[in-house]
Amino acid sequence: MKHLLFPRASINQEVNCLLYLLLTFYILPSALFGKSDNRAPKHQTEVCIYSGSEAGFTAAIQAARMGKRVILIEPTGHPGGMLVEGIAKDIRFGSSVIISGICRELYTNIEQEYGRQPRFAEWGWHSRYEPHVAEKKIEQLLAKEKNITVIRKKRLREIRGVFKKGRKIKKIVLEDGTTIKADVFMDASIEGDLLHFAGVSTETIREGNARYGETKSGIREENTYRQFSIQVDPYQTPGDPSSGLIHTIQPGGLGTPGAPDKHIQGFCFRLVLTKDESNRIPIARPDQYDAAHYEIYRRYLQAGGQLFKPSPSRPNGKTDLGSWHDLSANLYGENWEYPHGDYATKERVVRYHREFTQGLIWFLQNDPAVPTRTRQDWEGWGLCKDEFTDNNGWPRRLYIRSARRIIADYVITEHHTRRDNTERVEDAVTIAWWPPDTHHARRIVRNGYAYNEGFVFGGDDWRPFGISWRSLMPKATECTNILTPTCVSSSYIAYGAIRILPTFMMLGQAAGTAAALMVDQKQAVQDLKYSDLRKQLSADGLQLKMPDNWLEIISNTN
Repeated sequence: MKHLLFPRASINQEVNCLLYLLLTFYILPSALFGKSDNRAPKHQTEVCIYSGSEAGFTAAIQAARMGKRVILIEPTGHPGGMLVEGIAKDIRFGSSVIISGICRELYTNIEQEYGRQPRFAEWGWHSRYEPHVAEKKIEQLLAKEKNITVIRKKRLREIRGVFKKGRKIKKIVLEDGTTIKADVFMDASIEGDLLHFAGVSTETIREGNARYGETKSGIREENTYRQFSIQVDPYQTPGDPSSGLIHTIQPGGLGTPGAPDKHIQGFCFRLVLTKDESNRIPIARPDQYDAAHYEIYRRYLQAGGQLFKPSPSRPNGKTDLGSWHDLSANLYGENWEYPHGDYATKERVVRYHREFTQGLIWFLQNDPAVPTRTRQDWEGWGLCKDEFTDNNGWPRRLYIRSARRIIADYVITEHHTRRDNTERVEDAVTIAWWPPDTHHARRIVRNGYAYNEGFVFGGDDWRPFGISWRSLMPKATECTNILTPTCVSSSYIAYGAIRILPTFMMLGQAAGTAAALMVDQKQAVQDLKYSDLRKQLSADGLQLKMPDNWLEIISNTN
């Protein structure tokens, strides 16, 4: 019998040839170049927002309220950012007085859930809440907007996930092949992957002081804030440098003060713990537990140091357990690969932080080297059954304090944060009301002992400032239909004054407004008139003007 396709070839040769054609024209292109699965969903929308962070969900709500069709993509499945992942106390220094717009609406809803009324006019007030309550209120706000489609637990493809024509993004593709076409795109993540994949210039490191004429960036010559209060020997064999360093300490000296450095401020989990036995998940010993990883804590305690400890600071006796102490769960120097790393690298960094943090709590509760008083401080605390219920009580997100920042024509720097700066920002979209705040970036050996390097916080030389509209957009030569409320164009040190939950929420509303106006006017982001933006922001209640008594407020709340 003659074969129709290859009359002179054997059946095996025919099969091999067909396999070759299949690999060449379908399987390999799909695997290597991100060819879309024809069965995957395809969406057409007006505004596409990547990440449902603090800024992402407010941007989506605002654009939808302005009549725009919005797709909101949240890779964790839980819009709200760190509001729903562990942070509660992020209103300080009297910043409550400038909380406005959707941000104010949310805090009001949260307070009412507890039978309370917000007190925004009181300089020392802040909202205390449980993450699951914040999530409930955010989901209710999103559900009211019929123009919003939320895509959960999906993320951008790393290869060919963004398609541009000239300087304009035409579509993005998610890992499962879902395709989204939009008029305007927004990267509301901290990581800035959409911006990066779209070819927008970004920065991840601590710039040196010389780059923007700053005084607080780069390597810090002296650090007294959250510095070790006691001397801790850093060597595996005490006093012997040749024996190597104990865990959490990085090799290398201080370096040149003010010079750029790849290390960035530490990350942590904002743990929600409880002592309520009916709601408690005990902290288990991790499978990868290594007692040697906690040697620095043993030596610190043996030398008389006092470690951080949980305390009930939320309703129902729960904690907002952060890490800003001389020795805590911040892993200084262990996260510098995260901002520019691929997904596998990011996942490795997050996994290490979780294993280390779980092991640290287990150590503090169980290790015989831990003094009785410290074990008592941690005794009985566990994760909460009613928080992060799809992740066994652990936050789904590590607190990423800094990752990518765009490099635009306009850059916010330390100078904007300084009290002696009288220059007015003429195109403010919201107000940053927080001092430069960057946690330590490294733990090294200095003068023979463990030393934390990098913290900048507080002081009496800072002031609130307006965040310029121009800092939310990339250069026109790079992309014309993307903006960001989270990876704003700023120096490392200035970003430390911006990266606060209420600020992000208000920036998100401003970005959502801009996106809607871009659709209406068919404008590039760089061509949108600030006067049009300001008019809409003011109409929707966002506060753009600094209170006349700002100095009195921060002087009395520092």
